[in-house]
Amino acid sequence: MTRETDKARDSTDTLISMLDAAEDLPGAVALRRRSYDLLGAAPGTSVVDVGCGAGRAVAELAGRGVRAVGADPNEQMVAVARGRWPDADLRLAEAHDLPFPDASMDGYRADKVFHVLAEPERALVEARRVLALGGRIVLVGQDWDTVVVDSDDPDLTRTIVHARADLVTDPRSVRRQRNLLLDAGFQDVEVEVHTGVFTGPAMLPMLIGMAEATCSSGAVTREQADAWVADQRTRAEDDRLFLAFPMFVASATAPR
Repeated sequence: MTRETDKARDSTDTLISMLDAAEDLPGAVALRRRSYDLLGAAPGTSVVDVGCGAGRAVAELAGRGVRAVGADPNEQMVAVARGRWPDADLRLAEAHDLPFPDASMDGYRADKVFHVLAEPERALVEARRVLALGGRIVLVGQDWDTVVVDSDDPDLTRTIVHARADLVTDPRSVRRQRNLLLDAGFQDVEVEVHTGVFTGPAMLPMLIGMAEATCSSGAVTREQADAWVADQRTRAEDDRLFLAFPMFVASATAPR
């Protein structure tokens, strides 16, 4: 196994741990349910969850009687999902090249996916292809530039937030999703905003990750990153941490 493979595996392990923690939060549970409702995920319908990760949404949709299929390009993610949900239908696939026939799905869901896509337009062309007439699409994601963190050093916080956003392929993708859906020919496009507010220690790993990433990129010094993390640790211990970010939910209908 090469050093690069080891790094990729470690990175995926870290991502899975962070996603597990985030997906257990009450607000995240409610947001997933809202996405299922917007899909019209009723028993007997078919839904593909693109970028399914460790497979939680696929399992939850199946629990609703939905014929749910998960697709993810990361082999390690798919392996973890298969280990957790052995009965789930999980495929190794890219968002722009899904292994499904034309008009074979009633619903298409992508949660925290489009910000990592270099060409989201290609993914939406593929979504149109696999969706049946009148099928529903739901895209969930955050705007990386609008993370709100209380801090003793607001200028440094601003630098960290924006520098972390700059490391994302398309950090402001949710601002474009309505227009992307319209350009792709979808109808009945609507956008909702659900702001998550976190005051406990559960999201401290996310804040630490932000500081470490921006330090590694050279945007802040080691001393600055350590001081900022120390402030956030103290806030978490004293029940004074404050983190908020809006999650945008775009939904639309494939033309009938």
